[in-house]
Amino acid sequence: NDQVEREFGLHADNLVVGIVNEHGVVNKETLSHIADLTQRIRKIPGVVVRDVTSFTTIDNVMVESGSLAVRPLLGEVPTSSEELGALRRALLENPLLRNRAISEDAKATAIYVPLEPSANGREIADRIRQMLPKGDSGDLYFLAGDPIARDTFGYEMFQQMALFSPVAGMVMCLALWFMFRSFAVVVANMAVAMISIIWAMGLFIGLGFPVHIMSSMSPVFLMAIATDSVHIFNEFYFRYGEVKNKRRAVLETMTAVGRPVVLSDLTTAAGFAALATGSIVPVRVFGLLVGFGTLVILLMSFTLVPAILILMREDRIAAAAQRERSQGAGGSPLLAKLASLCVRHAKPVALAGCALLVVAGVGLTRVRVNNNMVHWFKPDSEIRSADRVLNDHLGGTSIGYVVIRGSEENAMHEPRMLRSIESLQRELEKDPVVGKTHSVADFVKRINRVLHNDDPAFDRVPDSAREIAQYLFLFSMSAKPSDLNNVVDYPFQSANIAVQLKSWDAGVMRGVLDRAHAHLAANPLPGGTTLRPAGIAYFNLVWNDEVLWGMVTSFLSGLVIVLILLVLETRSWRWGFVCFVPLFFTIAVIYGMVGLVGKDFDMPVAVLSTLSLGLAIDFAVHFVVRFQQYYATHSELHDSLVWTAARPGKGILRNAVLFALGFAVMGFAHLTPYITVGVLMAAIMLLSSISTIVLLPALIRIFDKRLLKGMTL
Repeated sequence: NDQVEREFGLHADNLVVGIVNEHGVVNKETLSHIADLTQRIRKIPGVVVRDVTSFTTIDNVMVESGSLAVRPLLGEVPTSSEELGALRRALLENPLLRNRAISEDAKATAIYVPLEPSANGREIADRIRQMLPKGDSGDLYFLAGDPIARDTFGYEMFQQMALFSPVAGMVMCLALWFMFRSFAVVVANMAVAMISIIWAMGLFIGLGFPVHIMSSMSPVFLMAIATDSVHIFNEFYFRYGEVKNKRRAVLETMTAVGRPVVLSDLTTAAGFAALATGSIVPVRVFGLLVGFGTLVILLMSFTLVPAILILMREDRIAAAAQRERSQGAGGSPLLAKLASLCVRHAKPVALAGCALLVVAGVGLTRVRVNNNMVHWFKPDSEIRSADRVLNDHLGGTSIGYVVIRGSEENAMHEPRMLRSIESLQRELEKDPVVGKTHSVADFVKRINRVLHNDDPAFDRVPDSAREIAQYLFLFSMSAKPSDLNNVVDYPFQSANIAVQLKSWDAGVMRGVLDRAHAHLAANPLPGGTTLRPAGIAYFNLVWNDEVLWGMVTSFLSGLVIVLILLVLETRSWRWGFVCFVPLFFTIAVIYGMVGLVGKDFDMPVAVLSTLSLGLAIDFAVHFVVRFQQYYATHSELHDSLVWTAARPGKGILRNAVLFALGFAVMGFAHLTPYITVGVLMAAIMLLSSISTIVLLPALIRIFDKRLLKGMTL
């Protein structure tokens, strides 16, 4: 991309200011607004002044006194209907301008604003919005383009994070209080979360890492991960109700839940740290930051939390323990009944799970890996609405380049070469998402026609290489340098076909390239000629293929790594597979639904898929370890499974609800990635907890002879 931009004098970042008037834009008032707005935009710092394109800066090719002349299309605003009609015809009859500078129905036009590399698209867009004419002229203004979407998204994400981090914290505090009716529990949980956030963020900022979009999300994740301490509180109140001694209850609680807390937090930390193996620096930093924060949470779980429990007033502990026992001495009666049902009907439960996996498998085959930054905003947002309107009226807001390089200098003077380029353009324009193409061939055809008294018969590539060379020389002497620089290099060996696209989907550029290669296979370019793509549309395609697909590969590798960790942690390949089932089931069902509803597997979903590996596995680890502890001292399988689902399972469900509530608040965000992360993460945690409580008792019952062989009774 950088090489093509240097070679053809192109700009990486371009804003589009669209003007739509249902009565037509070629009227005195609208043209005056365009002229004034163009002049004011050119004064904004960060705008490439010389290359701002609108009616007032577009060059019009004409003949004066028998010689080629290039003049501004709109020098002065026409006042008479005859002058306005002449301008309208000049615009619509010029193929270089139609669908780029003016729509087919003359109801829309655009000002193209290239930006300096260091300019902020959102800030410049805000400056332009302040300049827009006021009044009831019938003109509607729309701002679109990649830099607006990118920089606005970055700004909005920090704003949303600043709002939803404390809101998520408050929601989890309220949920904790309703669960335990204890301010000490709320303080303990939030203290663990705050310490982990301060330590992790402080360390990384101290090491010189900037707070970027991904790392700004870490507080919500760490607050949610800190809810793992719920397992300690859940068990503590049950233990105190049994032993009636605070110190003994704390020690027995940490003995019982210590191992599953260690294993689950280490697995979570490893899952996040695995992000450091990826190619995206912000994601790598985020993974290490949250991984370190998770280790801090683990440390606080064995230091701060027990200390707070010891400091709690014993009368309040007794009251809380009594509330827990009043809901069921052995845990949750509802979960106990559910687990008993699953154990007694283990095979039907397993078959139902398999049926859901089959349905999910159908959805997984429909998952489309695709990234579209414009879709990171809601459909009714200003940015997405502007993009939709401009794509409906003009050639398209996304741009790709197809660079044709000949085997020698002056290759672009050859009629055969230009006709091949023109043929390729017409083929590309057959794609509905390609709204406009232009190249050096279009300039040569236009010059040829103008020099022959605007005779349509000469709207073609000349037959002589010498004639083409003369036309291009004359045009370069009269026009702005960028007019020709953007479409051909000065050895005349390479030509650039600019392709305007009506969609920011990554796959759109793939379709353009596939169509180009198919056309050139049947209609080869002159020998030695090569084709290479570039532009923001191609960048999105490469990002889609290398980054998103790379994350898909990392995710699949992560599944294998998590399975290996589970086998090592449980010291049994059989138990490792059992722990793995709820994670596999949850991931398959959730992402199967993503495919069934037609949601793209985009950047937020890709990042979320990797994050879910470390988070969704915790519940199975807690269930299996606590089951093994209980079964080691009891001889009845049914009672052991029911107890595990009812008592540790209550902590699992509480943890999942807290986690889900913390992320569910993001469903009210303005940005769709936040909504996606919030909804999917809440769904993942809830489904993971339910599948743990439902599927594991059934699986352990079905494979009890193999799983329980050799266990001490």
